[in-house]
Amino acid sequence: MLSYVVLILAGFVAGVLNAVAGGGTFISFPALVWFGIPPISANATATLTALPGYFTSAWAYRKDIKPEGALSLKALLALSVAGGVIGALLLIFSSSEGFSALVPWLLLIATALFALGPYLLAALRQRGRAGAGVGVTVLVILSVSIYGGYFNGGLGIMLLAAFGLVGFTNLHGMNGLKNLFSALLALVSCVAFIAAGIIAWKVALPMAISTATGGFIGARLARRVTRTDLLRHGITVVGLVMTVLFFLK
Repeated sequence: MLSYVVLILAGFVAGVLNAVAGGGTFISFPALVWFGIPPISANATATLTALPGYFTSAWAYRKDIKPEGALSLKALLALSVAGGVIGALLLIFSSSEGFSALVPWLLLIATALFALGPYLLAALRQRGRAGAGVGVTVLVILSVSIYGGYFNGGLGIMLLAAFGLVGFTNLHGMNGLKNLFSALLALVSCVAFIAAGIIAWKVALPMAISTATGGFIGARLARRVTRTDLLRHGITVVGLVMTVLFFLK
């Protein structure tokens, strides 16, 4: 019972963090591994449980989502779906040993990108405010989507950085599209994960409900929070601790 309580709390916190600043996977993925779920299954289950939270967060931002840059909104969403399918298939056909060896490095990369995210976005806005062309936009969005289909950690900041690179400037719109992209990536990935039978269903439903609740509340809070820097620093510390633990495991 205590283990389930921990997972439900981890899901709620992950949902809030994903909506406010990103980084929820730094909580949900290690919690699932701690519960005893194998890493590939834990990654797939964390993606599934994040799905309702992404949709509720995207719904809260629905009025802010507008296309910017070289491609239409439909084209961007189509790229996210294609990349998500490719990434999910890569995960499904990965060996458990190979993925377990990659996890610490993926967490390290995600934590570094999360910590450097604001500086990266600022640099991108200064140097590339006019945005990228169609070819670069397709390459950037597809690459990030493949990563998101394979591993959910750090996806939020990678999407924000990608949007900044291809010409987005409206932060609320970027946040809304980030949540919508994350929802679509999680959805197409989860279809593949369910078909492959790698979802840990015994924990997926309660964690998904708590993550959805946290995502909706977090999206409301995100529009009011002015000091996300302190929250970001705290999430970065958590990410570093989890990275070290996975390297030592």
